[in-house]
Amino acid sequence: MNIHSYEKLWLGAAMLLIVVFIATITYGAVGLGVAMIDDAEETISPGDVFDDDRFGEPRVEQVGEDEYEVYVRAQTFTYNPNEIVVPENSEVTFYVTSPDVIHSFSVVGTNINTMVIPGEISTMTVEFDDPGEYGIVCNEYCGSGHHDMEGKLYVVSEDEFDLTELEADAAADEVDLEDDVEIEATVENRQLEAIDATIEFELGEESQTETVTIDGQETIERTFTVPAADLGEGDHDWTVTVDDYEESGTVSVVDGLEDDEDEESDDQDADDGDDTETDDDEATDDADTDGGDDE
Repeated sequence: MNIHSYEKLWLGAAMLLIVVFIATITYGAVGLGVAMIDDAEETISPGDVFDDDRFGEPRVEQVGEDEYEVYVRAQTFTYNPNEIVVPENSEVTFYVTSPDVIHSFSVVGTNINTMVIPGEISTMTVEFDDPGEYGIVCNEYCGSGHHDMEGKLYVVSEDEFDLTELEADAAADEVDLEDDVEIEATVENRQLEAIDATIEFELGEESQTETVTIDGQETIERTFTVPAADLGEGDHDWTVTVDDYEESGTVSVVDGLEDDEDEESDDQDADDGDDTETDDDEATDDADTDGGDDE
């Protein structure tokens, strides 16, 4: 059979186009890691989400060299964490669940797009090679605030990235003038490698600085103490800073705070004593009445 040269050309182009289509679909399904969420996914009771170690405090964790896991809780009408930061040249696995209704977790400009069903944990793995900023949106209608449900994903340079967490608080909001003011600080390093950090503490005109080394996946605690008499009566602002992280608050120094507490305690004891005496008197009156009735 004689086939015209133009027909051969079109047949060849059609076959090439089919091959390109097949290659594109294969790359999208395998190369980009696109997969359907199925019954093989891990499950969790929606009522247990807030008590779960992973989703009770959603966070970013380093699990290997250039490997990270991100735990996300989608709920009406926000993502927690609302801003996610990961480093460039990293492989990131997202674990997303919901305690209430169906949502979606879609990172604009990437292949991350999954339905988030209460009772199921959606899992996706993606590689981020270059720094960038991505929006996170919900594509499933979840209620009246659906249009406000959004978040951010930041891919930063390796030099900018760190997983340091700082928590600080005063041991008491009010302190007697004769006691000490104590500010307790907790610093956590969620990276695998040890880090050097500088903790700076300021309270009124008092300040302390300490340089510490925190091993990977470890937490240190520090307590800063200042005599209340050195501060004087009144409200005093305190600040704890660890590199780029800061916590602050206010503590009040009161003269005679312990005396006031003792007086309140004495008043309470007196009230309790009066109540007891009243009960005893009533019991005695009842007994007298019963005795009179018997006669």
